[in-house]
Amino acid sequence: MKYLQFLRKKRVLLVLFLGFVVVLFFSTNWMSWFYPIYYKENIREQSERYNVDPFLIASIIRVESNYKLGKESKKGALGLMQLMPDTAQWAMEQAKIPEVTMDHIKHKPESSIEIGTWYLNNLTNQFKGNRIAVIAAYNAGPGKVDGWLKKGVWDGTLESVKNIPIGETRHYIQRVVYYYNQYTRIYSDF
Repeated sequence: MKYLQFLRKKRVLLVLFLGFVVVLFFSTNWMSWFYPIYYKENIREQSERYNVDPFLIASIIRVESNYKLGKESKKGALGLMQLMPDTAQWAMEQAKIPEVTMDHIKHKPESSIEIGTWYLNNLTNQFKGNRIAVIAAYNAGPGKVDGWLKKGVWDGTLESVKNIPIGETRHYIQRVVYYYNQYTRIYSDF
């Protein structure tokens, strides 16, 4: 008899728990748990300053560093947006942001996001708004992407990404576009 009472209590607790989970599921944006965006204010500010889609910035950060501050790649890329030191230095000079240092880019989210977003804006202008070419250029470099486009190796579309001669860049584009699609679907506002 005590065993049956114990089971009834467990069932009630289970029903309450499932009810709580269902309410939580329908009352929150639960997908944001799997696809979080950190540093939203910094991303929003730089997005507005340099006229770059905030979801593109967030997607690149997710793929480049997974929002881990202080990250340095094996090749030497720094910060949230994983800029190569030469590219970062060039961008700082072109953008006239002398107060930012390499250490800032590596350890301060606002500096990494500012320089990375300025660079995305520069690439957007260079590739006339072709977002897929911009993503490719962020990974492989604008010179390589420009060469592929001019020689007809790649036409700059997502549909023909398989024609890109560098596997890392093909995969990079696919990952950035995947996170971009997730973010734009999950977050109604930014």
